[in-house]
Amino acid sequence: MPVKQFQHEPEEQTKSFKQALLNNLNNNNSSSIAIIAEIKRRSPSRGDLNAELNPAHIAVAYRDGGASCLSVLTNQTMFSGSIDDLKQAAQASGLPVLRKDFITTTQDVYDSQQMGAAAVLLIVADLLLPTHKGPDLAELHHLALTLGMDALVEVKSSRELEVALAAGAQIIGVNQRAKPKSQTYTMDFQRAERMASLLPDHVVKVAESGIAVTGGTSIATIRQAGYHAALIGEALVTAEDPAMRLRELLAQD
Repeated sequence: MPVKQFQHEPEEQTKSFKQALLNNLNNNNSSSIAIIAEIKRRSPSRGDLNAELNPAHIAVAYRDGGASCLSVLTNQTMFSGSIDDLKQAAQASGLPVLRKDFITTTQDVYDSQQMGAAAVLLIVADLLLPTHKGPDLAELHHLALTLGMDALVEVKSSRELEVALAAGAQIIGVNQRAKPKSQTYTMDFQRAERMASLLPDHVVKVAESGIAVTGGTSIATIRQAGYHAALIGEALVTAEDPAMRLRELLAQD
């Protein structure tokens, strides 16, 4: 089937994801972490987190609490997410939104633009699987940028980082979860800190997973390691007052 070429512009609320993270650094004299606040109903390893959440309401709470960007799960099978969740969150908050899903085809990238995403998640490990016969990371990354989106390229090892840099990644996320798709909760809370020195100065550095959860990696640790942003899901989406919880985390930075 031929790839659909969307002729119209992305939805009006789409804004630059990368620029929003950089604006946070400029506004705070490079001393503060930008927060990418995640809207996630459930996870394979933790089960239901906030199954009945209202994406518009929680998006506004995140914005009011100081989030620079949003991350929204659109995968239904493993995370109970939806495209509608992303659209509602983007429209209600006005913040740039990362589409967090298993994006492996050019059609996935076109679809992300169509739904109003400001950025897509590209997982290096998924694109290196022997079973993956589609476009490589460089092609998907180039397409996202050509369509006016950014790409958060996710890595878990030095080898994956080399692939990300060779593909021209501008925003690199270090995922501390050992097996993101596993039903077992496997976390390496020191991975982001260990890999920080491997990330070159020209990329926007994002720490992902296990941030600010009980026993997890602190915001202060992430900042001191040199990261520009932290992607936080569970610690916020399970909070009774997400806006207040976000303000508390930013105050600890």
